[in-house]
Amino acid sequence: MERKRLFDCIDNQLADGGLADMLAAKENGKWRTYSTADVKDTVNKLAAGLVKLGISCGDMTAEGRDKVAILCKNRPEWIMLDLAIQRAGAILTPIYPTINVNELEFVLNDAQVKMVFVNDEDTYHKVVSIRDRVPSLQEIFTFEHVANARHWKEVLNASTPDAIEAVKEVAGKIGYEDLATIIYTSGTTGTPKGVMLSHKNILSNVIACIPCFPPGENMRSLSFLPLNHIFERMVSYLYLFRGVSIYYAESLDTIADNLKEVKPHMFTTVPRLLEKVYDRIMQKGAALSGLKKKLFFWAHGLAEKFEINKTPGTWYNLQLGIANKLIFNKWREGLGGSVKCIVTGGAACQVRLIRIFTAAGIPIMEGYGLTETSPVISVNRYDEPGRMFGAVGPLIDGVSVKIAEDGEILCKGPNVMMGYYKRPDLTASEISDGWYHTGDIGMLVEKETGPYKQFLKITDRKKELFKTSGGKYVAPLPIENKLKESMYVEQVMVVGAEQKFVGALIVPSFPNLREWCRQQGVSFTSNEDIMRNERIIDMFKELVESFNKFFNHVEQIKKFELLPYEWSVETGELTPKLSLKRKVVMEKYKEAIARMYE
Repeated sequence: MERKRLFDCIDNQLADGGLADMLAAKENGKWRTYSTADVKDTVNKLAAGLVKLGISCGDMTAEGRDKVAILCKNRPEWIMLDLAIQRAGAILTPIYPTINVNELEFVLNDAQVKMVFVNDEDTYHKVVSIRDRVPSLQEIFTFEHVANARHWKEVLNASTPDAIEAVKEVAGKIGYEDLATIIYTSGTTGTPKGVMLSHKNILSNVIACIPCFPPGENMRSLSFLPLNHIFERMVSYLYLFRGVSIYYAESLDTIADNLKEVKPHMFTTVPRLLEKVYDRIMQKGAALSGLKKKLFFWAHGLAEKFEINKTPGTWYNLQLGIANKLIFNKWREGLGGSVKCIVTGGAACQVRLIRIFTAAGIPIMEGYGLTETSPVISVNRYDEPGRMFGAVGPLIDGVSVKIAEDGEILCKGPNVMMGYYKRPDLTASEISDGWYHTGDIGMLVEKETGPYKQFLKITDRKKELFKTSGGKYVAPLPIENKLKESMYVEQVMVVGAEQKFVGALIVPSFPNLREWCRQQGVSFTSNEDIMRNERIIDMFKELVESFNKFFNHVEQIKKFELLPYEWSVETGELTPKLSLKRKVVMEKYKEAIARMYE
């Protein structure tokens, strides 16, 4: 079967017999499945409806083709719309539903979006509020029924047999090298930039990643990371080409229930959500008593010593086997009981977490990439020889990496973007001689045995490195990840640019801290109370001191401030993919930072 365009995934699946549950989601409290044949029919009609309503491929140039935007949670209609827009020769521009209206207005105008699809009433009103300031915008459709709004089924109903034939002709003209989507990168830095990715960019990445995943038939995945992020979207195409059913979680809050209902074989996540899963497991362990509690922490202690690609000895293996039967099987049941692997990306994951989950029979495959690289550059494989703790895996086929003199990772390959939309100046500043400058600092680690000889290791973000007033460089990421190993640290940000020493803003893990207070007889009424309590501050001083020994003198945390509330997307400190917005945190907590350096 042909694999030249992303939308070829449907015919690919049908050639293999198709799936009864290509896509699935909860509707009115019950799982509704869409077969491959259902999806093909809907995509064809949707593409024809779009053409009937005036969406066209224009002159096939990036600027000449019509743009359609989507602001929507993950659902089957998202992927169906994506594939329909591709077939119609238009360009999908996905946008985070949580985007602020100023950025939304910028993106819609920059891309000259003609039509927008939204999830529900909230997202509808967000777009309506700026409609007058977006001259190109002609129509807004909603997936949920919203009063006075046009429903997406109107597009389906606009389809006619002649429009379906017209779409076939357009789809036939679309080639491997053609633009497939424009993704605006979430601005931790300045104005959003439109990353142009071709079918070749994303599809080469999909085909190179398929062998990295577990083998097997009739597999299910659970999808909950935002589809407008290239990581989840590329993996979705991988599932579609690989014949893996995709079930959409209802929301981030229902993941635990949805895992038990769907029993997925794999899913993707970001480290922040993995940390939350781990914290929940640890809280359950801490709530046990007597022998059960002893067994839980004995098993956890074993997992902390786990190594891959080494023979740990008969005695360790025997103990791990017992821990697996008594303790870790419950962890796996909590994830549905069928998980073969979890893929993590989007930010650095604590090595300790990867080690513990892997020991518990839940392999964590950490990978690395950027929107501009479609996204995967490297990933730890499902096969054990292709995994290394502390590294983001071997490079995928067809992708090259070299390390610049200053340590920056440069990447070349079919996955490197076509460029930034309407910004040849920016494109030229980030791609030279075909090498894309990632802005990350890293190294290639040699491995003596096994089929994979080189593993990529990320040491920091170039933009996040800072200099103390003594002229010494500090990489905050490794320090933050080390501190987060403590059960009492929920979030942390290291500061100290142009200062005499390194400091930290620490958000405690309040459930664990409250339990500590109960055991120590420390009383309090609010989170703010906790922050001012001398015994708690002393406990954190000891904790920070115990971690300082892992770092050289310049990197050690000399002072810290405890903060009373968790950082989140809603309160503005995290990006939608749950990465830290350092500038926002610096600005919001400038008084706390100033206190450290008084």
